[in-house]
Amino acid sequence: MTFISEDQWAQYERDGFLKLGVVLDSEELEALQGRIDDIMMGRADLDYSRILMQLDSTDGKYENVGVQSRGHKGATLNYRKIQDLEHDELFMEFMKKPIFREICARVYGPEKPITAYRAMFMNKPASAGTLLPWHQDRWNNLDRDPLITTWTALDPATIENGCVEVVVGSHKWGLLNPDHPSGFVTPEQGEKARLENGTQFLEMGPGEVVLMHNWLLHRSDKNHSTQSRRAFSVCYMDGHTVASSGEQFTPIFSANEAELVA
Repeated sequence: MTFISEDQWAQYERDGFLKLGVVLDSEELEALQGRIDDIMMGRADLDYSRILMQLDSTDGKYENVGVQSRGHKGATLNYRKIQDLEHDELFMEFMKKPIFREICARVYGPEKPITAYRAMFMNKPASAGTLLPWHQDRWNNLDRDPLITTWTALDPATIENGCVEVVVGSHKWGLLNPDHPSGFVTPEQGEKARLENGTQFLEMGPGEVVLMHNWLLHRSDKNHSTQSRRAFSVCYMDGHTVASSGEQFTPIFSANEAELVA
């Protein structure tokens, strides 16, 4: 079974993103919503020493977000980021859906094993949330660049509550600020891109997924609504990728699994 048509792949290559529609059914969505709330509240049967967690800022400013480190930081739904969720069985099960196998085989080749650079919950709590500046998803501690990220809405993602905003086609520009370790561009670069090219807001319903090229320039605003904006993001990468730190990455698909959908 093929999940993505050639016309859709052409659209992705042109725009740098592709909405995949609803990938989570209502039961799966409810399970992931409950699981992430349990993780935030400290109720999950999970080794928290393996999980990177960060509390949200109190003023919406990116420079004032909480410390990003492993371990639980108190029972609250006001976490901004929870990373390393490939160590959670339920999230890993979702990450291995056949549609994602198909995507990885197309982008990296069916012969390549696949790992995840990060499997990350991102949250903008109701009437709060932190503004995320313009950036590309690129890290200079890796020996090759990951190319794709899937972004799954666990709540409605709207302009009001801080959905992702992109500069369409900007992945074709290459790396805009290659010296930055995490792909953030300068305020001047971000403003120039916005003014000269315009932007598009990726509004989505719960359970919907968008595929994004990692070099697509994007950002997100604070949450100005009473609806939380929870999401789950996975950066899939070539399983041969090596980090300068020696970090080992969790296998997601073997080469044989990828061949099943090639």
